[in-house]
Amino acid sequence: MADNQDPVFQIQRVYLKDLSLEQPNSPAILLEQTAPTVDIQLGVDAQPVNDGIFEVSVSATVQTKIGDKTVFLVEAKQAGIFEIRNLPEDQMGPILGIACPQIVYPYLRGNVADTVQRAGFPPVHLAEINFQAMFEQQQAQAAGQAAPAVTQ
Repeated sequence: MADNQDPVFQIQRVYLKDLSLEQPNSPAILLEQTAPTVDIQLGVDAQPVNDGIFEVSVSATVQTKIGDKTVFLVEAKQAGIFEIRNLPEDQMGPILGIACPQIVYPYLRGNVADTVQRAGFPPVHLAEINFQAMFEQQQAQAAGQAAPAVTQ
């Protein structure tokens, strides 16, 4: 029989929480020959759901523009529900800010690429992310220190 104090880390579910696609200037913008610029923003959020149960989400906003006109805008949020119990408090931040996002992020990457491609564009492949560096940068900013740059 397992000891009730054993550490527990289990994935309960990974799911697509939110997804939107906008092409506000179609069809005229689709006839443009100029290459668009691409801006990608990422975010991570962790929230307690119940005792020992956490939702961790990774969000991406991908906007492509030609000049000041949007070609397309994709906003996606991929989430996971994790059971995390009996871990020292100092390990919870890295688990929620590094380990869980690393599990969820590949699903987000696939959903964004698929959505963009189904919209009629070449897929946008989000770069691999160093969630440890991102977490450390956020911790440093929260502590008011100069943060090291995150490289993708």
